[in-house]
Amino acid sequence: MPHTELDHTADILIRVWGRTLDELFSDAAAAMAAVMFEDRRDGGIERTFSLTADDPEALLHDLLSELLFLSEVEGIVFSDIKARVEGAVVYCTARGETFSPERHRGGTEIKGISYSGLRIINTDEGYQVDIIFDV
Repeated sequence: MPHTELDHTADILIRVWGRTLDELFSDAAAAMAAVMFEDRRDGGIERTFSLTADDPEALLHDLLSELLFLSEVEGIVFSDIKARVEGAVVYCTARGETFSPERHRGGTEIKGISYSGLRIINTDEGYQVDIIFDV
């Protein structure tokens, strides 16, 4: 798994790695979905969208916030999320299923994505970012 949970006093702190920005953004979205729901499947629901932001951190924040919004408002449990970053734009295709109270118990409700400490680092092996999910 290209992410790990780190200690945090009140919220959930996740460190994500990716060889490319596409991988980093996709894996960050997958990490958020894994925190929210333990059992996730592809139920044939697909959402595609694109977002624009001034910098990569804002782009990642906006991507995660949009997926959180879609999950909460449309009741979608995402299982497969692909992001493609081109300059200041991220293109996203997210697949999943309708939320079911019986199947989707467990997990943690995420209230928002924090900007605190959100900084994408380019390393010799690729990219790394720490993300705090407000719970």
